[in-house]
Amino acid sequence: MAVTHTLRSGAWRVVELLTTPVVPADYLDVIAPLRNASVLRARIEAVRPETRDAVTLVLRPGRNFRRPEPGQYIRIGVDVDGVRLWRAYSVTSAPGRLSVTVNAVKDGVVSNYLIRHARRGMLVHLDQPAGDFTLPAARPAKVLFVTAGSGITPVMGILRSALHELDDVVLVHSAREREAVVFGDELRTLAAAGRIRFVERHTATAGRIAPPELATLVPDLAERHTWACGPNEMLDDLGAHFAEAGITQLHVERFRPTVIATGDGGKVTFGRTGTVVDADGSTPLLEAGEAAGVLMPSGCRMGICFSCVLPMTEGAVRDLRDGSITTAVEGDNVLVQTCISAAAGNCHLDH
Repeated sequence: MAVTHTLRSGAWRVVELLTTPVVPADYLDVIAPLRNASVLRARIEAVRPETRDAVTLVLRPGRNFRRPEPGQYIRIGVDVDGVRLWRAYSVTSAPGRLSVTVNAVKDGVVSNYLIRHARRGMLVHLDQPAGDFTLPAARPAKVLFVTAGSGITPVMGILRSALHELDDVVLVHSAREREAVVFGDELRTLAAAGRIRFVERHTATAGRIAPPELATLVPDLAERHTWACGPNEMLDDLGAHFAEAGITQLHVERFRPTVIATGDGGKVTFGRTGTVVDADGSTPLLEAGEAAGVLMPSGCRMGICFSCVLPMTEGAVRDLRDGSITTAVEGDNVLVQTCISAAAGNCHLDH
């Protein structure tokens, strides 16, 4: 057995020498993309319709993906018309699984792309879980969730993961009509079993729930820890009402828009060193940084080994091989290959 192992090890070293500057493991990344711990991806395992305008994507993440806390979100990156776009989606699955639910947004490029084109086997880019829309370790005695539209998604992740740890749960949810309530059947089943109190509001016929009405629907509002997610107008009204009433236990999740201006070249900021470089649209970020004296990780310098990957926290870069653009907004942590990426506008690297 020892001889066999030695022969295999020797053969592997020979193959590495023949394939330099890359190694066999780099080629494995092409046929087994989930194995690379440096570039996080996920494979879509299933696509499940929820409503006319929403689907759930069941994902198999790659190596080194951290288990999300109930209520957190993950950012998913997809390439649409040559531009890699990232959007945040709340985790809606119970522990041990990973799923997100995508609701169509008017003129939403990524949401509509995924609803129309997501298929089993499709690869998407992935970021680690983030967000603090989570329950405390010491579970509150009374909980209120106030949601509207796609705001139900982080709450569904919490209910599927931690409902057995909660004694008194009220969920007030608004949607345009009964058929538009994402997870409607599951929520009604929980209510029928007495596990939650579910207040369902159809705004097309009954209008929005104003904060004073919420106090009527939930008389013990001041005694509950409240988590709210939905349109900004609803969250603003709730915040003002709670502040006026002196209620402090309000936790809010807002979905923020993503707008990034792209161009040809820009200022590249290396956050840890404070170095700022003016880079044109044809010079790899790796070379631009090295020319300015920034020590940067590198390997094959041809986009295969992923040794040069760094997090981009804001901005836009262009892949010099195919012209595709990758963007990040403030708060993101998008990994980019600096050896084959050039500035497509101002960008910030965490290095």
